[in-house]
Amino acid sequence: MYLEHFGFESLPFHLTPDTEMFLGLEPHYEAIQTVMSALAMGEGLIKVTGEVGTGKTMVCRVMAKLFEDNIQLVFVPNPALNGEQLRAAVASELGVENREPASIVDDIQCRLIELAEQGKQVVVLVDEAQALSDDALEVLRLFGNLETEQRKLLQIVLFGQPELDERLAQHHLRQFRQRITFSAQLRGLTLDEAVAYIDNRLSKVGGSTSLFTLNHKKAIWRASKGYPRLINQICHKALLIACSQQLIHLTNRLLFAAIHDTYDSCKPKFKSPLLWGWS
Repeated sequence: MYLEHFGFESLPFHLTPDTEMFLGLEPHYEAIQTVMSALAMGEGLIKVTGEVGTGKTMVCRVMAKLFEDNIQLVFVPNPALNGEQLRAAVASELGVENREPASIVDDIQCRLIELAEQGKQVVVLVDEAQALSDDALEVLRLFGNLETEQRKLLQIVLFGQPELDERLAQHHLRQFRQRITFSAQLRGLTLDEAVAYIDNRLSKVGGSTSLFTLNHKKAIWRASKGYPRLINQICHKALLIACSQQLIHLTNRLLFAAIHDTYDSCKPKFKSPLLWGWS
């Protein structure tokens, strides 16, 4: 790997969401603020959507780290569950021992009341929510009905791709859709944000921000459409190619190759930053 070659302490552009590498740029900060404010107000159902690679999972994990001790987190990273499996997963996360299908909802409600009496606020984070079945969505809707006279016993935050909005627009899901009180949408990074994103990651691993020139960063931003995941892929491949060729500085030709090797990127037609020309 190129760690020793460039003097990095760790990989700056790996694809696994690493909260230590997080930089509070405007789209992510706004989403976090929206969700945290909605939770503080006791809202029951909140939605965060964004295109593939815009940083939904990173936002989800950063929020989990920001939660106060009074928040009991229920994390559902794999939403490809039917209703019965989702009920069982929530019960397991809450420490409900009896998971008989006939009584599981009552047992979950009793556990939620216990946690409320202890001053706990239960928050369910569902990643990749566009994969939820209609059955699972109905289970979440019914969970939203669990409440005391003063507050919701369970608050739910959905993180999903734009396909989630398309599904919720269907007529038969209108009851669920109307329960969503706050929504946030993640967009791609602007040029300035993308430059800050690349510089932040290089700095945090002990690298030099001048490793990529400004023209290179502009090309990466254009090719990636401002999506952090694609930025990571392009930068990672560029560094790998440079290391394999024993180069200390990145070249236009090298970056051109890295972009063309990244499946969902916009492809430049020429190798000069001044005349990239885009597909």
